[in-house]
Amino acid sequence: MIIVGEKINTSRKSIEEAVKNRDASFIIRIAREQAEAGAHYIDVNAGTFLDKEADCLSWLVETVQSEIDIPLALDSPNPNALAEAIKHHQGVPMINSISLEEDRLQSLLPVISAQPCHVVALCMSQTSMPTTVEERVAVSSKLIKKLTDAGTPLEMIYVDPLIQPISVDVNMGLAALGAIRKIMHDFPGVNTICGLSNVSFGLPERRIINRNFLALCISYGLSAVILDPTDKELMTTLITVEMLLGRDEYCGNYIEAYQNGRLA
Repeated sequence: MIIVGEKINTSRKSIEEAVKNRDASFIIRIAREQAEAGAHYIDVNAGTFLDKEADCLSWLVETVQSEIDIPLALDSPNPNALAEAIKHHQGVPMINSISLEEDRLQSLLPVISAQPCHVVALCMSQTSMPTTVEERVAVSSKLIKKLTDAGTPLEMIYVDPLIQPISVDVNMGLAALGAIRKIMHDFPGVNTICGLSNVSFGLPERRIINRNFLALCISYGLSAVILDPTDKELMTTLITVEMLLGRDEYCGNYIEAYQNGRLA
């Protein structure tokens, strides 16, 4: 399971203040905690800065990679901010994200095809948010074709079926799970990814919901997840479920996590 650490996002007040004040030591500490907890990518998002987003996102990239030797997920709906931030990234980044929305698609395809990068592909069309399995799979099929036609290898595409709150529609969890299974079956080699915590929005005891939904997502074939890797109970669920599904040879990851004190 590929883990993307979600915590460096300026929608969080402490992160916004750190970026505003250029508090590099605080940002590096948050990044290091996530890396040490098992993150393979660190997500960086400066979306609340609007007109200054490109500059702030670039600063985050340089700051994190000055001390932490893992790739980043550059997270923005703004093609200009992504195009600028990618210039500062060392190694192969993850671009989060592209969709079928025409302006976003046409602006980002040249950026993505200019250098190797992993790409999060949102199952979002020009006209509407998907609600069913079929709608999600149809959008993902079009996105995968456009990305592969532009030169992105299938294994570097991460389809996000869009996890929507079950507090709004109790069937949203089932729809996302069905889409994960169908996409992984229909497009061998592609990845699926999700922003886990969206499922529990508006409900009490969200961490309980997130942990259980993560277990279901893994069992349906999810290959990457955006979450808080410093949540030990959540990570314990991830490590344990992967082992139980036969994805942890000789239970090595589970035993290592136990020995390192990473199990709740």
